[in-house]
Amino acid sequence: MLALEVKERSAKESVDALRARGAVPAVFYGPKEAATPISIDALKLQSVWKQAGETTIITLEGIGEAKDTLIHDVQFHPVTGALLHADFYVLEKGKKVQIKVPLEFTGQAPAEKVGHIVVKTLHEVEIEVAPQELPHNLPVDISKLENVGDHILVSQIQLPPSATLVTQGEEIVVSVKEFKEEPVEITPAPETVILGAEPAAEGAAPAEAPAAEEKKEKPASGGKEQK
Repeated sequence: MLALEVKERSAKESVDALRARGAVPAVFYGPKEAATPISIDALKLQSVWKQAGETTIITLEGIGEAKDTLIHDVQFHPVTGALLHADFYVLEKGKKVQIKVPLEFTGQAPAEKVGHIVVKTLHEVEIEVAPQELPHNLPVDISKLENVGDHILVSQIQLPPSATLVTQGEEIVVSVKEFKEEPVEITPAPETVILGAEPAAEGAAPAEAPAAEEKKEKPASGGKEQK
């Protein structure tokens, strides 16, 4: 298990001042623990968070009796990614904890090698487990997935001896689907339209060009028309 040295935080000290001296504001609470504000060295907390995540027990030391906890929530700066605040949930001794544990997919499915698709439906399952057996993750071996339709159920995941499932055991964790190529649709070329031209009415005959007017020869002034 991991451990962190913590200090009780004064309500008079602002969080900005706390962060300026290299500490992170935090709080711990539990079924039998009142919410208590604390401060933790920023670098040490960052290191423990990377190792523990939300599924590894962290012992808080420095305020009264040592407390076994889980990180329940963390806040990060949206730009720098710095850890800004953490919540610790204090575990009750002798009682199981209900928690969502991430899945770790291992191996390679033979079905993928022949071109089929492996669809991962779930990425975590919820279990109830004794704190001392709390897993950091649960492995799921996909190397047995050979054919289309093969799948692994939640009930087939190996759990610690004290653990029981909260997630329904009939739920599918991962399955194999057949790869199908979708036909490519060919879009016809757009019809050329001449701007300013009005389309002829359906069934109408094409318009004829106007006949040229016949020129009539006019007699000279004062003369007679010759026959």
